[in-house]
Amino acid sequence: MAELMYWEAIRRAHDEELANDPNVIVMGEDVGVVGGTYKATLGLHKKYGDKRVIDTPISENSYTGIGIGASMAGLRPIIEIMSINFALLALDTLINAGAKIHYMSGGRVFCPFVMRTPGGTAHQLAAQHSARLARLFMSTSGLRVVTPRSPIDAYGMLKSAVRCNDPVIVIEHERMYNMKEEVPDNEFFRPLEGAEIVRRGTDISLIGYNLSFHMCMDAAKKLEKDGISAEVIDLRALKPLDRETIRRSVEKTHRVVVAEEDEGPVGVGAEVIATIIEECFFALDAQPVRVHAADVPVPYAENLEKAAIPNAEDVYKAALKVMGRI
Repeated sequence: MAELMYWEAIRRAHDEELANDPNVIVMGEDVGVVGGTYKATLGLHKKYGDKRVIDTPISENSYTGIGIGASMAGLRPIIEIMSINFALLALDTLINAGAKIHYMSGGRVFCPFVMRTPGGTAHQLAAQHSARLARLFMSTSGLRVVTPRSPIDAYGMLKSAVRCNDPVIVIEHERMYNMKEEVPDNEFFRPLEGAEIVRRGTDISLIGYNLSFHMCMDAAKKLEKDGISAEVIDLRALKPLDRETIRRSVEKTHRVVVAEEDEGPVGVGAEVIATIIEECFFALDAQPVRVHAADVPVPYAENLEKAAIPNAEDVYKAALKVMGRI
């Protein structure tokens, strides 16, 4: 076992997959000589050369399209977009080509690319560098969408994504890159489907993903001091969504809070609660509650940014409300 930071786990996965398969390439802004904005490709340009670790121009629509075209021709690109905000520039190729070509070709053309990108609020980066956008890709047929919560997941999910024949969107979080965890030395893979019950409980289900999962865990520890047993679920994969695990948990606890860092309207929380209403409405003893960001562009001012985005205390108070304690 070795203690790795989140970014180091991602770098290790890149390194192993580049070594394993000559068809794997990495491309994006500053991924080569500099080693990536968050160091996720540090040293790989020198090790594998500029034909496999490719620095691109600042043109997300162009290099994403090139990567997707290369995947149709037999390569397995890992396309890094520096911030999920900039993925908006590449939506035509991601959605109209990457997500649809396998279906539209009658299964004859595969498009095995990975787009990995950080999102979320990361201390005063302002509205154009603080988007979440998981809901956008979650709503697109033909894509897989995963959100690693830890170094182990970041390593294992990226390796699985590279070897998957479907297009996979890997959404990281800028505030998680320095998170540390012991990661096994041996090679391993993590599934691209299925939620995970990380903490067992009996009184209420707290559901999150990525950074909001950690809000749920912190809230659950605080609830325990109040005599409330909280079950915590990490969604892990947003597409496909693990409806069965959600249903089983709510049928056991009868109460639920869904947390996300994104804005609420038409979001992940809305989809999860719709699932609960469809699958197990009569198991509920209280109305479901969402915890989410304010429906405003993320402010630059530190005090306004903190006011606009949720935290563990918000999840804790929402759980108390559902439990009828406040």
